[in-house]
Amino acid sequence: MAAISHVHTIQRAAEILGRNEELLWELSDQLEPEEGVIWIIDTDDRQTLAFTEAGIDALRDIIADQIKGAAKTT
Repeated sequence: MAAISHVHTIQRAAEILGRNEELLWELSDQLEPEEGVIWIIDTDDRQTLAFTEAGIDALRDIIADQIKGAAKTT
């Protein structure tokens, strides 16, 4: 596995995935750091989530699974 050279903030991940940031906050609870989610801590205790490419792929998979699950219940 290649070293991580960059991450995308949750705001950018929402743009990439075409979803709202609130949804990604909810879904991020299902991910572990090994799956590509990390906390970014800035000055003044500002914090946000960020995702590696693997993390964005994992979110994409979770969203697809939720859509499939919703389609089965309708």
